[in-house]
Amino acid sequence: MNAWRGRWQRMGLLGSRRGVSRLHQRPAWGVTGIFALLPRSAGPVGAAAVLAAFTTYGIVLGGHGQQVSESVTATLGFSVDSIEIDGLDRLDELQILEKLEMGVQPSLVMFDAQAAQERIQQLAWVKHVSLQKFYPGTLKITVEEQEPYALWQRGDVVSVINRDGQVITDQVDGRYANLLRVVNHGAQHRADEIIDALSHFPELRARVRAASLRSERRWDLNLDNGVVVRLPETGVKKVLAELVQMDWESGLLNRDITVVDMRLKDRVVVRLSDAAALRRKAAVQARAAQRKRGAAI
Repeated sequence: MNAWRGRWQRMGLLGSRRGVSRLHQRPAWGVTGIFALLPRSAGPVGAAAVLAAFTTYGIVLGGHGQQVSESVTATLGFSVDSIEIDGLDRLDELQILEKLEMGVQPSLVMFDAQAAQERIQQLAWVKHVSLQKFYPGTLKITVEEQEPYALWQRGDVVSVINRDGQVITDQVDGRYANLLRVVNHGAQHRADEIIDALSHFPELRARVRAASLRSERRWDLNLDNGVVVRLPETGVKKVLAELVQMDWESGLLNRDITVVDMRLKDRVVVRLSDAAALRRKAAVQARAAQRKRGAAI
């Protein structure tokens, strides 16, 4: 046995010391390399980090990340405490607030202002909107509303339009009674032509209830007493000036007529109403009979 022990010692397979307790021997699996430099507290800290990572992953995977983030940041003092809205006239504040889509405990930090702006921009009356965050807890919304320019009628549908001819809303009420009504397809894009021409003659404009575009070439004016004024394709302002002058001199537009046709350059054609036509026919016949009696005498 001693011979074998000496042989193992010479081969390096057995230490030279005899009787060394295993409790005092250094284990072969001791920590080496970079891990030997870590402090003893690294283990618990690492375990906590791993646990936090798995917890965060579970929250995100469950779709609760946004809610948790909002709750945390709101608790830290960044909750939305005040919402200021400027520029509203035809829109209601509730319409704007609904588009914000805020949660129960909204956080100004986590609030997506860009997405909310895009949602508000979709409202019919909104021309432009801007959202600003003022920390720690104020959200300011500034709205520029569409400006109603005219009413556009096609068939039975009437809409409020802007100057570019774009439909703002089909909800028309008494607030828009003073807007000019333009009728037929294509009229919405040429409303500024007739509105601009009539703006030079405010007394006539007050009597015009609608302007109908005919064959997308010219306008007919429908007055408040039922008279229709047929305008030419060109030179509308000049023709309107002549119409106003004739009305001032002879009260043309207050007579018992139905149509004033001004499409011809050298004359104005007037169509009488049915009642006026009958009276005129009776008067002509009476004059003719009187002439016959005078000739017989």
